[in-house]
Amino acid sequence: MVWLALRINPYIAFSAVIGSTAFFITHGFKENAEKQERQLLKEGLSDISKILYLEVIDTTFSIDGVLGAFVVREFTIRNIERIKKYIFLKNGAMYSILCLGTIMLLDSFGIHIPPYTAPLSTFGIVAYFYYKSVKSIPAL
Repeated sequence: MVWLALRINPYIAFSAVIGSTAFFITHGFKENAEKQERQLLKEGLSDISKILYLEVIDTTFSIDGVLGAFVVREFTIRNIERIKKYIFLKNGAMYSILCLGTIMLLDSFGIHIPPYTAPLSTFGIVAYFYYKSVKSIPAL
């Protein structure tokens, strides 16, 4: 990717290197947090592991924006039990991030993407996985 970007603009290549470095650093934090969480669950300290995991999530969101991190954390803490029943929402979030990353990558290579494409795809993907989660919840 960097090699292709160098032909177009060295700043794009530099941004790709910075982005991949940030990804691998945050991915390492996530892997370490999951390993610690498994260890803590074996020891019976699941509440502490949840707090540590939320701290790692906060750190990665801080890269995008401090305000967003506080909002997401507050939403997660207050609604963790309610959110757990929507088992496919995590998949929707991951596919949404994939779509947004693809849009950003295509745009950086000069391919015109209409500005409304990103929010529409995000809402569409998350809505689909929300619907799929609702359908999977057994009736009371």
